[in-house]
Amino acid sequence: MHLWNNAKSLSFRKLSSKNLIAMDGTTPASSGESAQNRLYIKRGHVVNHDGMQQADIYIEDGTIRYVGSGADFVVPGGCRTIDATGKMIIPGGIDPHTHFQLEFGGTVAVDDFYQGTKAAVAGGTTTVIDFVIPKKGESLLEAYDTWRARADSKVVCDYGLHVAITWWSKSVRDEMKILCQERGVNSFKCFMAYKGLFQVTDSELYEIFETCKELGAVAQVHAENGDVIAKNVQKLLAAGVTGPEGHELSRTEEVEAEAVNRACVIAHQTKTPLYVTRVTSKLAAEQVSQARRRGLLVYGETLVSSLGCSLTNVKPNTLAYYVTSPPIRPDPETPRHLMKFLALDDLQTTGSDNCTFNKNQKELGRDDFTKIPNGVNGVEDRMSVVWEKGVQTGLIDPQRFVAITSTNAAKIFNVYPKKGRIAPGSDADVLIWDPKAVRTISAATHHQACDFNIFEGMKCHGVPEYVIVHGRVCVENGLLRVAEGQGSFLETPVNPPFVYDALNGIKNRNGDDKEARNGLQSLDLNQKHEVDVPDTYALPEKYVPGPALSIVSGDSAVSTPHSARGHRPDGTKDMQQSTFSISEEMDTSGNRACIRVKNPPGGKSSGFW
Repeated sequence: MHLWNNAKSLSFRKLSSKNLIAMDGTTPASSGESAQNRLYIKRGHVVNHDGMQQADIYIEDGTIRYVGSGADFVVPGGCRTIDATGKMIIPGGIDPHTHFQLEFGGTVAVDDFYQGTKAAVAGGTTTVIDFVIPKKGESLLEAYDTWRARADSKVVCDYGLHVAITWWSKSVRDEMKILCQERGVNSFKCFMAYKGLFQVTDSELYEIFETCKELGAVAQVHAENGDVIAKNVQKLLAAGVTGPEGHELSRTEEVEAEAVNRACVIAHQTKTPLYVTRVTSKLAAEQVSQARRRGLLVYGETLVSSLGCSLTNVKPNTLAYYVTSPPIRPDPETPRHLMKFLALDDLQTTGSDNCTFNKNQKELGRDDFTKIPNGVNGVEDRMSVVWEKGVQTGLIDPQRFVAITSTNAAKIFNVYPKKGRIAPGSDADVLIWDPKAVRTISAATHHQACDFNIFEGMKCHGVPEYVIVHGRVCVENGLLRVAEGQGSFLETPVNPPFVYDALNGIKNRNGDDKEARNGLQSLDLNQKHEVDVPDTYALPEKYVPGPALSIVSGDSAVSTPHSARGHRPDGTKDMQQSTFSISEEMDTSGNRACIRVKNPPGGKSSGFW
């Protein structure tokens, strides 16, 4: 059963100055109860993936109870009030790819589940999904129990788990079923790389995909050609290339792109939905894009490290600190290419792949790049970096930002709209986001255990002024207040409607493809298209009350109900009439030659690609 099916409408109607009663007949907490459980956010600009409106929000007992006009709501006595004038109210971020306390390369990642989730919350991420990675021959259930033991008493926000399939047998198949039916897991990751350690064969991949489909689970791949990488490594070491530059040379873009294409083909043969993790190159993203245009059910994730960095200006003596797989690419245009794929819905999510090692750990591979522990930071800075590289540059609008940092992950892994939405009944994981605030990223001020930061010195517009986790204000005015164990394990049920309805031929239940694609149309590469993007800071000077947001029904899990938009309040900008747009231009061969931005926030048109 979908998580939302049992939700009741909790929109409130005003009866008198003394009485506030929910539409289901229940009564909110009395003014004598602790205000810690009740929070009222007024005069904010609510941003979901499918719309923006001015609204007030009432939160009680960790749940959003009301979203709408303050004129239609009586604030209970003793309730804490936050004025969000000029700010955006957005869903807490969901990071679908973390590795806390992971054993790798003979050492252990320094961010455990406390330090890692603490850093996540500091940056505006309120839910993470980590990976259980069993050793070859290890029971999946035992590995799952190990991860739960590491995390349950430490997490400061909710977390879910994917499980990696690092070997294959009937017992693994049986344990996958138990994980889905009894342990709250709905996704399994296969490695096409790390030959001799985690890599599975194409034949095993086929059977794992088949099993995922039978269980209603989401199949994931780490896509790199492990056999080719192993040969390249041998050649490089034999040629005397032992430094960290050998890492990227051994696993070039085409090595990643080939594996992405192969995974898509195998998934199509088994009619299994596929989620490609950590796409780091233009060539690999194009493979995902082409597969989707052929009608394959494929979703793509890229990483904040690849959106925020390239290896172009990295000093040779620090190159080891940037080693991760697939690699951060040397082409300085790669971050912009990947953001464009996110803008056009060819890629759907952004993760951090947070797996942090200190400098001394990275230097274990000083004389042999194959011994450098793979992984970088990102869980704390993901939200701000994506805003800076996407919204601030004019490539995406705030709604798309919400989609790629929160909502799409919630839909794919079946926790929407419990997570990933500002609506009555959703968890009160909420950010009050200041789009004009600026912060400079530095290891000296970050909350992670790592002693360096790959984004060191980057100035980011877009800062979470308040971070609210289950109704508790955890970040306020730059101060972080969290407690170990305040988060909980988040079950991810099988058969996510967003994924499996499409597989089974069930169309968007509102019959609106634009809504199902989070406000962006599918683009034909052979035609010119324009995508409307609103003014980044189109917030009204004066607060104008808007209508209440209707609750999302259990029948609307895949798409967005039109009722959630409401009527546009007078005096606010119509996002559908923006003159700010992105268009593609083709060269004489019909290939994408340029992406042109019309009327960006700075007022000048620009082309790139």
